[in-house]
Amino acid sequence: MQLIPNPFIIPVGFLIGVLIALPFGPINVLALQRAAERGFFGGLAAGLGIMIGDGIIALGTALGVNALTGAIIHYRTFIQIVGGVALVVAGAKLYFSRPVFTSASDAARATLKDYIWDIPKLAVLTLSNPVAVLGLVAIFAGVSSFVEVGSYVDVVTMVASIMGGSFCYWLVVSRLISSIRHIFDRSRMTVLNRLAGLVLVGFGGLLIGEMVVKRFGFAVF
Repeated sequence: MQLIPNPFIIPVGFLIGVLIALPFGPINVLALQRAAERGFFGGLAAGLGIMIGDGIIALGTALGVNALTGAIIHYRTFIQIVGGVALVVAGAKLYFSRPVFTSASDAARATLKDYIWDIPKLAVLTLSNPVAVLGLVAIFAGVSSFVEVGSYVDVVTMVASIMGGSFCYWLVVSRLISSIRHIFDRSRMTVLNRLAGLVLVGFGGLLIGEMVVKRFGFAVF
C-alpha cells in the first residue's frame, strides 16, 4: 500500500485551489461582497463555504473522473436548473435587501462564529453551480495527463492541497478587503450589493435559459 504521495501533487493542488477561488464565477463574487459588507470573518466564512464545496467536488472527481462526469452529464438538466434557480433567488435577495453594513468597531469584535451559517450556505451554492463542478472536472482531466493521482493517498493529498490553496486565497483576500472596506459607505455598499445581485441573477438566468432552449429546441441566432 502506497503511503507516500506523489510530491508534485501538493504544489499542483495548491495552485488549482487558488485558481478556482479567483472571482470568475458568481459564488466567488458573492464571497467578495460578504467581505466588503461584513469584514474579515464575514469574507472568511463565505470563503470557507466555497472551499468545502470545492473540496467535495474535488474528492468526487479524484475518485473517478469518468464516473462523475457521466453522472453530471446525465443529470445536468436537473443540476443546472436547481443551480440557476438558487443563484437567481440569492441574487434577487441580495439586490433588494438593504445593506447590513458592519461598522469597523463591530467588525473588529466579530468572530467566525457570528457568520458560521454562511459556511454551509456557500457550500451548497457551490455544489449546486454546474459551472464550478464542470470547471473542476475539466481541470482534473487536464492535470491527470501530467500528474498521476494513482492511490487513495494521492487523492487525499490532492484534495487537501486544493482546499489549502482555496483557504489561503480567501484568508489573504478577506484580510485585504477588510483593510480597505472603510472606503465603503452605505450608499456605495448598496451599489455593490446590487451589482453582485445582478451578477448572480445573470448567471442563474443563463443557466436556466440554456436548459429551456435545449428542452424546447428554440433556434439561437
